[in-house]
Amino acid sequence: MRNGYRSRRMLTTWLTALDTLLAPLGSSALELFGFVFGVIAVALMVRERIAAWPVGMVNTAIYAVVFQRAGLYSDAGLQVVYIGLSAYGWWHWWQGVRSGDATVRAPLPVTRTPPRDAWIAGGGAIIGWLLLATITSRLPGTSLPWLDAALVSGSLGTQWLAARKRVENWMCWIVLDVVYVGMFVHKQLILTAVLYAVFTILAIRGHRAWTASMRGVMS
Repeated sequence: MRNGYRSRRMLTTWLTALDTLLAPLGSSALELFGFVFGVIAVALMVRERIAAWPVGMVNTAIYAVVFQRAGLYSDAGLQVVYIGLSAYGWWHWWQGVRSGDATVRAPLPVTRTPPRDAWIAGGGAIIGWLLLATITSRLPGTSLPWLDAALVSGSLGTQWLAARKRVENWMCWIVLDVVYVGMFVHKQLILTAVLYAVFTILAIRGHRAWTASMRGVMS
């Protein structure tokens, strides 16, 4: 009991110290942890590691709180949906592919986005944007509802493409991440803006790596 109490007290002390240290940047210990888990998750995704999905789920749970505190309600809600999409991606990648009646699964290959998936992702993003923006723009304390909703809807469609292991998801992330950087600077979430700048670099690497992987399978 005493050891547990001391551990919790020490953790609280460390978190408070981190909050104080990061306060001049407008950041917090929670945002820092989200930063770390976010970089690890995307780095694993670039390498096509299935562990990217559970690590990403931790990241999204943290950022649900960070965004809610910042009044970015669409992004806060996005993190909850991300958890469901991450669970789907985790399962889909784990399933892999089977040839005939073989019981041995092969890793899910990187492929280009077929027209059907493009229409689903694009159409769903537009519908989601209009619905989210209409709802969140009426909530008290909301910030940048139309931009926030557009980024959220685009991110959901892109995350679905990533779960399907479509190579074009990285080009979508590059565009979204660049815009996210600007929004987070505006909201003074500087650490998160840096995180999305790192995401942009990783997305460029991811596009190159997945393109090479796809060509390797096709050759």
